[in-house]
Amino acid sequence: MDTIKKPAEGAQPGDAHTYRMPPPRLSLTPGVSHGPLDGAWWPRCDALELELPVLVGSLDPAVGTVTRVTVDPACWPDAPREVMAPGHVIEVVQSNLAAEAHAITLDCSTTGRWELLVIPPDEPAGAATRMLTAAADPENPLSAPRILALAENGLDAEATWESEGGPGLR
Repeated sequence: MDTIKKPAEGAQPGDAHTYRMPPPRLSLTPGVSHGPLDGAWWPRCDALELELPVLVGSLDPAVGTVTRVTVDPACWPDAPREVMAPGHVIEVVQSNLAAEAHAITLDCSTTGRWELLVIPPDEPAGAATRMLTAAADPENPLSAPRILALAENGLDAEATWESEGGPGLR
């Protein structure tokens, strides 16, 4: 005899099998960026098919539909060629260009391209927070690989770009 299990009172059908990723850890440059980066993203894991829909879903609808992303295969070794996002499919392109290391480029239908530093998921919270802030500074002159290299060497990106002629964080 088969038994039919009813959901617990107040539960929706399918709740037991539904998992929603938490909101993305994301910091975007306010207004128009003048640097090589438009912000930073600190994913929780290296499964792009899980992380990308949450990132895209958190963006302001005014940016338009993200139709394509370019990723560093070192950050996303098992990235699929396409990722399902709410209402559309995003093409995933892998690039081995040094300038795109530790970055993700989002091609948006309305606003063009956004370049974000990708902070490794296992990065300690303190260092990741500093990188999120540094990459979103509108006057940051440092690239994604440079910010990450400074963090890995224990150097402060803010002090470095101040020494290279850029303003510090306010």
